Formats: sequence, C-alpha cells, structure tokens
Amino acid sequence: MTDIVVAGAAGRMGSRIVACAREAKDLRVVAALEAEGHPQLGRDAGEAAGVGRLDVPITAEARAAIGAGRVLVEFSTPAATLAHLDLVAACGARAVIGTTGFSAAQRETIAGLAARAAIMMAPNMSVGVTVALRALALIARALGDDYDVEITETHHRFKKDAPSGTALGMAEVVAEALGRDLAKTGVYGRQGLTGERTAREIGIMSLRSGDVVGEHTVSFGTLGERLELTHRAHSRDTFARGALRAVAWVAARPPGLYSMHDVLGL
Repeated sequence: MTDIVVAGAAGRMGSRIVACAREAKDLRVVAALEAEGHPQLGRDAGEAAGVGRLDVPITAEARAAIGAGRVLVEFSTPAATLAHLDLVAACGARAVIGTTGFSAAQRETIAGLAARAAIMMAPNMSVGVTVALRALALIARALGDDYDVEITETHHRFKKDAPSGTALGMAEVVAEALGRDLAKTGVYGRQGLTGERTAREIGIMSLRSGDVVGEHTVSFGTLGERLELTHRAHSRDTFARGALRAVAWVAARPPGLYSMHDVLGL
C-alpha cells in the first residue's frame, strides 16, 4: 500500500485525485494539504471531494504531512510546490508534480532537489497526451521545415497561466525535433501588420472559455495539405488517473527527475 499526500486537496484537480484514489486498491490518501486561511481547512478530504468520509482532515501543516515513504501529489502553484519539494527532499519522500507555470530558475531548483528524491513531473498527466508528445516528434522529423507548425490550446476561464504547460511541452518537442530554439522561434499570438509568416516560427495561441477541461491541437500545414493532431480531455479524471498511475510507478524509484514517458516506458 502506497501512502499519498495530496496538496491542493480542495482544488479542481486535488479533489479528483482524492476521489479517484479511493477506487485504487494499492493507494490510500493519508494526508491532505491546503494553503493557510483556505476555507476548507479542517474539513474531511473525502467529504470535500464528494466521495464520503475518509477521516483525513485538510490541513496546512505540510511538515507534519510529508514524511518518508509517502508520495506527494501536487497540482497547485509554483511557490507552494517548491516549498513542499524542499520537505520531500529533506525527509526521503517522493513526489508527482502536475503544477505548471514554473520559471527556468525554478525548474533548475527542482532538478537539483531530484538528486535527493524521486520526482515525477509533467505538465499533463494524461496517458493520451504523453503518447501524443512522442508522436509529435516523429511527425515533425518526417515533415521537416516545409510544414508550418501552429499550436492552439483552449482551457477554462479560471486557468492562471498561458500558454498551458502542455502547449509549451508540445512546442518544445517539435522545436527539438526540427533543430530549432523555441526561445527564438516561438510566436505567442499575432496582431496588426505582422508580415508573412516566417518558415521557422512555431505559433502558440491560447484561448480561455467557460469550463473547457483542456484541448490541444498541433497543426502542420504546407501548400496543398494540413495534418493536425488533437487531444481533448473530457474530464479531469483522465489527469487524476494518470497522476495516480505515476504515484504507483514512482513509489519504488531512486532519486531522479522523471517524466510520464518514463512511467509509460516510452
């Protein structure tokens, strides 16, 4: 049995992880975290997630919750995630991180912490998205520079970062496959008299609308045809189940920084 600590337990993703973990035979939620002052503090995590009482109160005491042998599962903010990962590395725990919006410096910090703890980090825990990322590298290499690459992503109105971590991950995969530097070729939105599209740019556009869980399309277009790869998430449970699959995998891993590709053996 693997013991799980769910950070952001009252949030949109955290509550679904609590709910889906109840269905797993070899996983159990033993602690649930939220920020100081959160209105759900003190409430039972199972009741907050709508799956019945678990006798696991939501608390802000991260130091008491994160312990050796436990796996932290986190979908929250970069600052909170980094603070929790410090505790993970200090006590011999492990972590599955779905938080997005990290800066380059914060990513370097996480890589350093992974020398002391097993950390599985992915901008999207969906099994389908993970397979799509592998397919995108193949498509980009096969089509080459003759095809224009445009990426669009749509999420709910409450999402705080843009572009999504998944869209950026897709762009990075394509850029690497084509031998391009995304920092120099990425174009984030267009307005006005921009001139003709350059051959090597990678367009990344963000839409925010209603309650869309997540939709990503990568378009490869040339004169005469266009190929598109689209992934649509119909429920947050697809991310929650992917995260729990990662929990079961990372629970037996040595220190290191891992991805969903590692979890799926890709």
